[in-house]
Amino acid sequence: MKHSDLKEKALKRKKVKQEYDALEPEFSLLRELLKARRNAGLSQAEVASKMGTKAPAITRLESSLTSGKHSPSIATLKKYAQALGCHLEIKLISDH
Repeated sequence: MKHSDLKEKALKRKKVKQEYDALEPEFSLLRELLKARRNAGLSQAEVASKMGTKAPAITRLESSLTSGKHSPSIATLKKYAQALGCHLEIKLISDH
């Protein structure tokens, strides 16, 4: 069974779909981080060097958004953004 088929089958289950949807903000942020790093043309090691840390820290930062084991601080996200030549912007958007 292909991953896409398994995902489609799993998402038909109400509780799985709810949990999946609840993770959308983290996945959205991860997509933005990876897109910005790709656009900057930098490797994890290069970002780490610019942030004054080591590559495994960047791996943990990027993977933490999908694992739920760690929530990066705003200060860390700002440093990451600055290393990419970007700035961090946080918005609150009404559900109404």
